[in-house]
Amino acid sequence: MRENSSLIGSLALLPPTEQQAILAELNDSQIEELLWDWRVWARPNQIVPPGQWSTWVILAGRGFGKTRTGSETIREWVCGKTPMGRGRYHRIALIAETAADARDVIVEGDSGLLACHPKDFRPLYEPSKRRLTWPNGAVATLFNATEPDQLRGPQFDAGWLDELAKYDHAREVWDMFQFGLRLGNDPRSIVTTTPRGIPLIRELVNDKTSHVTYGRTMDNAANLADTFIKKIHDKYSGTRLGRQELEAEILDDIPGALWNRESFEPPPESGKKGRVKLAEVPPLVRIVVGVDPSGTSGGSDDGDSIGIVVAGIDEQDHGYVLCDATIKGSPDEWAQQAINCYYHFMADKVVAEINFGGAMVEALIRSKDRNVSYKAVRASRGKIVRAEPVAALYEQGKVSHVIGGNPWDKEDNLALLEDQMTLMAPQGFEGEGSPDRVDALVWALTELMLDNSGEAWILTRKTL
Repeated sequence: MRENSSLIGSLALLPPTEQQAILAELNDSQIEELLWDWRVWARPNQIVPPGQWSTWVILAGRGFGKTRTGSETIREWVCGKTPMGRGRYHRIALIAETAADARDVIVEGDSGLLACHPKDFRPLYEPSKRRLTWPNGAVATLFNATEPDQLRGPQFDAGWLDELAKYDHAREVWDMFQFGLRLGNDPRSIVTTTPRGIPLIRELVNDKTSHVTYGRTMDNAANLADTFIKKIHDKYSGTRLGRQELEAEILDDIPGALWNRESFEPPPESGKKGRVKLAEVPPLVRIVVGVDPSGTSGGSDDGDSIGIVVAGIDEQDHGYVLCDATIKGSPDEWAQQAINCYYHFMADKVVAEINFGGAMVEALIRSKDRNVSYKAVRASRGKIVRAEPVAALYEQGKVSHVIGGNPWDKEDNLALLEDQMTLMAPQGFEGEGSPDRVDALVWALTELMLDNSGEAWILTRKTL
């Protein structure tokens, strides 16, 4: 029988028949030991890299095995060679996008920390304390990225940040974590994320103290359903979304695009407001619901979504994008969604494009509620031309995106809207389908902050 050390990273690369032949040579005790030896089953790019580095950044596509890699890395750091051994790290920060993700993915998920430990050596999980305690005394604390201040005060010698590129306050969370990563002689962290071209990810990739690993979805094809592989290949192969979500490319901003990532998260030295939490939004003097009905039924996977975006403006004439409630549904469903937004945000008006549907759009709204204040708008210019004045407002720092404003989806952070916005290029929309979310945004902010010609105007109390 070959020693385990000679199998490191090799079994995962062998066909099933050869794996079975090797396992047939082992007794029950050896098989049990081998089953829990991650370095035997992992692919080479899933094993902790050698060398001097502070952050292991894993940028990988959906289904690559990022969560399993993170869990096994933490297990190795905490437990050492054996589950009862004294590992290198004893105070760990586990950070996920939301508290639910920390629990359901990092701890209790199929590839989470509990699943990758032998039953007799699993850490004790205390949900009420957000804590994992290993038999050897090591402790990990769970944090969520929606509350960066949780990271003020605690100190660590290691940490795992899962899906960092999706965090609402990625920069603030990262900075707070770095201040606390101060124990031991060699504090380290692992970042596992599908890449998005936010400034922080670019900085980590270019940081000399980072070790960066890239991974594709197809690297893990042996463990993915054939139907999943076929579906994503047929739908996303060759698209920008596929390059980001499957090939793990950090996509550059499209040259000349109306918006880039700094439009939503400007650098501190710019003096622009950027993203804000819902609790930080001042009193708003006017709120509207922008609606972009599609030319399809909206109920099938092939139809376009119906863009529904809520925005408001304060007394200083600063705009706030409060909620992206875009849905893919029947006319009855999207009309109800728009009305729900109208009443939840106490909006002044629903502004809907009528190029598709004409008078039917108002009829749908009125059939739900005759008292809703409604305004029909018709697009006489192309999408890019209509969007340019709104993009100028962002460039001037006059619009902020609000985090946590969607009452029906607390995890919504306007990421899908922002992705569409960055695909609005001079030659047209570079994404798939229609920029439904952007269209709804443009109608809302045009109503609030621009006159019909697209020129900026100053709201006064008289106009309200």
